[in-house]
Amino acid sequence: MIRAAIAGLGWWGQNLVNAVKDSSATRFVAANTRNQATAAPFCAERGLRWTDDLDSILRDPAIDAVVFATPHSLHADQVKRAAAAGKAVFVEKPFALTLTDALSMKDAADKAGIVLAVGFNRRFHPSMARLRDAIRSGSLGTIVTINAEQTALHGLALTPDAWRASPDEAPGGAMTAIGVHLVDGMIDLLGPVREVNAMVIRRTAALADDTTSVQLRFQSGAIGQIFCSTGATPHYRFAAYGTEGFAEILGHPMATYRLIPATTDHRRPAETQVTETPGFNMLTAELEEFAASIVAKRPFPTPLSEILHGVAVFEAILRSAAAGAPETVG
Repeated sequence: MIRAAIAGLGWWGQNLVNAVKDSSATRFVAANTRNQATAAPFCAERGLRWTDDLDSILRDPAIDAVVFATPHSLHADQVKRAAAAGKAVFVEKPFALTLTDALSMKDAADKAGIVLAVGFNRRFHPSMARLRDAIRSGSLGTIVTINAEQTALHGLALTPDAWRASPDEAPGGAMTAIGVHLVDGMIDLLGPVREVNAMVIRRTAALADDTTSVQLRFQSGAIGQIFCSTGATPHYRFAAYGTEGFAEILGHPMATYRLIPATTDHRRPAETQVTETPGFNMLTAELEEFAASIVAKRPFPTPLSEILHGVAVFEAILRSAAAGAPETVG
C-alpha cells in the first residue's frame, strides 16, 4: 500500500482523493493546503492529516509519494523539492508552463531516482487503448488527419480571485484546462509535432480567454486539428481518419468507441462497430498505475520524452497565437 499526500485540495484534488478511497494499491493520508478552514470538512471525511507546511510532508518517512494538484506555476519548485526529499511524484497537467521548467523537473527526478508521473488520465481509458491499437497496428491504414474536440462551461464560473483566471497561470485560452490533454493524445497516437498554427479568443467567459483552435502538422506528414473551449456546451470527441477506416471516441466519459472500416461502395456502407465501456474511472487507473510503478521501481508508463515534447508544443501554440502565424515546435 502506497501512502500518499495531496498538495492542493480544490475540486480536482478532491476528485483524485476520492478516486482511490477504496483502492488496495494506494491511499491518501495527508493533505497540504493554504487554508485549513476550507479543507477541514473534506479532510475529516477522508481521514487526512492537514498541514499548511509542504516541508513537513516531505520530511515524513511515513509518506511515500506526493500528488500535486496545485497552480501550474508552482509545479517546478514543488516537484524539485519533493524529488530532493526522495518522494515519488505525481503532478497534474500541465506538467510545466515552459520547457525550461519541465527539463529541470525531469533532471531533478532523474538525479533522485524517483518515479515521476504526469496526470494525463485519458491515456488509461480502454477506448483510447482501442484507438491507439487501431492506429499502431495499421488497421486504419495511413492516417491522414486526426481531430480532437473538448469543451466545458467552467470558464463561465471563474471568479476574479480564481488562479485559473490569470493569464500567467492559464495562458492560451482553454489550453491548460483542456487543450494539453488533446495535444498529449495526439502525440501518443501520431508522434512528434513539427508545426502549429493557433488562434485564441474570448467568446463567452467574462474574465479569461476561453476558446482555442489549433492546426498541427506532424513529422509523419499527417495533420491534426484541435478545438477546445471552457465556454461551450460540454462535449468530447477524438477521431482518426485513415485510408482503411475511421475511428472515434465520443463523450466526456469516453465510454463510446466507434470503428467504421473503409469502403469504396457508397451504396453499401461498411458496418459500424461500436464498443461501450461504461463506468471506467480514469483517475483510479492512473493513480493505481502510479502506485504500481513505485512498488516495481519502474518508470510510469507515459514516457517523459512525450511529456516534454508536449510542453514544447504548448509553448509553440502560445507563440503562434501571439504572432498570428504558424510556429515550428522547438
